[in-house]
Amino acid sequence: MDKHDIENYKAEFIDLLKSTGREGVDDLIDMLNDGKMRFFTAPASVNHHLNSDGGLLVHSLNTCKAGLKLREMVITMKPELEDQLNRDSVIVATLLHDICKADIYKPTIKKQRGADGIWRDVDSYEVSYRNFPMGHGEKSAMLALMSGFEIYDDELLAIRWHMAAWDLPMQSIELSRCLNTARDEHPLCSLVNLADGIAANLLEWEA
Repeated sequence: MDKHDIENYKAEFIDLLKSTGREGVDDLIDMLNDGKMRFFTAPASVNHHLNSDGGLLVHSLNTCKAGLKLREMVITMKPELEDQLNRDSVIVATLLHDICKADIYKPTIKKQRGADGIWRDVDSYEVSYRNFPMGHGEKSAMLALMSGFEIYDDELLAIRWHMAAWDLPMQSIELSRCLNTARDEHPLCSLVNLADGIAANLLEWEA
């Protein structure tokens, strides 16, 4: 992905986030745009989906678009959920669910053996959790709060639990109950989890 593509996706991300009209949105964008965070140029992963510069940005947009489509479908099938699946909340929770990844991937050069058996230098990333090792969903929620961005309880819970049981030590009865309660009380949690899976496993799938 070239710089022009990244700038276009970045503008789309910012427009969507600003469309919510939330207080503190400019401070949040400044934080994400900071050279240490690298949100807008970070990969979504090292070895899996969208493992290239700008991948995290594209994944966030894919999750948002999937979330908005899911919202439309669910409301059509169950109109009484419209108030609990507020459009702005879907945008906020999906766009911010993975901001925890922004500062963990560092560009590096690694050796890779090609089909011809020859080892070559290739662009890659190394992973470090040294900066604010809070966890995954917890870190995303905390960063949004720390920026001063106006964010609501159901959005924070949807961000915290967007990995559902994949981010849950099953021996922890307390965390299991927290996850189940969050999903029971806030349908947004299930919607964001589904949107994230659709983005990573379908929209970004490559043979």
